[in-house]
Amino acid sequence: MAKTKTEYTCQSCGSRYSKWMGQCSRCGEWNTIVEELVESGSKDKAWQQAGTKSPTSSKVRAVKDFIPDRSERFSSGDAELDRVLGGGIVEGSVMLVGGEPGIGKSTLLLQMALGLQHKVLYVSGEESEQQVQMRARRIGIKNEDCYLLTATSTQEIFQQIKNEDPDVLIVDSIQTLHSQLIESAPGSVSQIRQCSSELIQFAKESGTPVFLIGHITKEGQIAGPKLLEHMVDTVLQFEGDRHHIYRLLRSHKNRFGSTHEIGIYEMHGDGMRAVSNPSQLLLSERDADLSGNAVAATLEGIRPMLIEIQALCSTAVYGTPQRSTTGFDTRRLNMLLAVLEKRCGFRLATKDVFLNITGGIRVDDPAIDLAVVAAILSSNEDMALSPQICFAAEVGLSGELRPVPRLEQRISEAEKLGFEEIVCSAHSKWNRKSSAINVLEFKKIEEVFQHLFG
Repeated sequence: MAKTKTEYTCQSCGSRYSKWMGQCSRCGEWNTIVEELVESGSKDKAWQQAGTKSPTSSKVRAVKDFIPDRSERFSSGDAELDRVLGGGIVEGSVMLVGGEPGIGKSTLLLQMALGLQHKVLYVSGEESEQQVQMRARRIGIKNEDCYLLTATSTQEIFQQIKNEDPDVLIVDSIQTLHSQLIESAPGSVSQIRQCSSELIQFAKESGTPVFLIGHITKEGQIAGPKLLEHMVDTVLQFEGDRHHIYRLLRSHKNRFGSTHEIGIYEMHGDGMRAVSNPSQLLLSERDADLSGNAVAATLEGIRPMLIEIQALCSTAVYGTPQRSTTGFDTRRLNMLLAVLEKRCGFRLATKDVFLNITGGIRVDDPAIDLAVVAAILSSNEDMALSPQICFAAEVGLSGELRPVPRLEQRISEAEKLGFEEIVCSAHSKWNRKSSAINVLEFKKIEEVFQHLFG
């Protein structure tokens, strides 16, 4: 007969204690330690009890004896998702997709399931069959081997896996699952850890890729123990402003590829549409007669992209000047304003400064510093910049222009979109070959100001 024991678990970090305490000694949170019953008699995992694919026996082998398998990856049918995953879905991998409520996580994975040419089992613990079917009809069903299961018990899920034997498993979401081996509520740290462990062992020993959808906390972290992100192979974050149509898929961890790639989508009524050339969309509504607009050549991963930066400078009427940003780091804006005030002599201490990156995206690339400065100076002087010029340089604390990496790719992207001039640092090292775009090189912000405004 199985024995049960009582333990106290922190719902914030997953630390375990033998008795209750008011504050967790590991994460410092108060009133997060709750009592949980753990059944410790059964050692077989739920997927083993269900009789799914039998695990292979392990033995010691030399690394040189392994032969690379070209079929270990297969396409998801989504070029942007394949890019972020590092070339496709790896057999036996576990991928965790997180994001804010309503951002489109379920839509993205259901769209992938309906477009794959493999047998897919989509497990929904949050929505009913009718809700998922309504979304599926709206997206368009292209895969006849996509099956739906509405269940939250891991024992029931593995029993259906035994019957259907899918090639890909999607779970929406991991916080709704519960295992009979743990006597605690779904969504608790113990349940998330137990269910994730069962799904990960099933994926590794059967070779079935598993996608897990995870909720996030108000701080933007994946809900549950931090151990969950260490256990999975890939952690994807779905970002974006729900008031804009653009969505960004970033890789925070990837054991099978780079973490510098991003995927860009547009949210429409019939699902997610991949954006192959985001620069044209982000620059499509520019007005050449308005001041405060500048274009920056940035990099997201290894993909060059041109974005529009808008700035507004106005006299502060409430005493203390306001500094507000959307899609840009406010602390870096304060640094750039201090550089303009101290090193370049521009009187901005009494001005309200508002900065916005169009499209609802967030950029952390230091190469957009010069474009931010140009937009602020354009608004302050109330003089519009030429629509045929863009910027790619970092601004130092002494007002100097610093070089940025992969300048050739930024220049090529600007040339492709019809820009005539690009401003960069004079210290940049790049292949100065002949091109249709004029590359302007300066050393200090004052020189850029003289060129732009005379």
